[in-house]
Amino acid sequence: MFYDDDPYYFGPYPGDDDYLIDGVGFADPGGGSALRAATISNPRNLSCPTCGVPNRLTPADRAAGYHCDSCANRLESGFPYGEY
Repeated sequence: MFYDDDPYYFGPYPGDDDYLIDGVGFADPGGGSALRAATISNPRNLSCPTCGVPNRLTPADRAAGYHCDSCANRLESGFPYGEY
């Protein structure tokens, strides 16, 4: 069955390049990062709220409450920041 044959599937369809989350796509589509792509209207100019490293997040990332990839990986692995 193809997606366009399913009347109950409402997209996004595979290969649909117009599908964006929060107005921008992912920084690493198909990868392990949930961060949004940096664009002119969504620059990567904000520091991570956990580690404080500058230029790690975009305004869309901050609005979603994200951490930088390093901190997110550490937190999801069960090692909160500062506990090694």
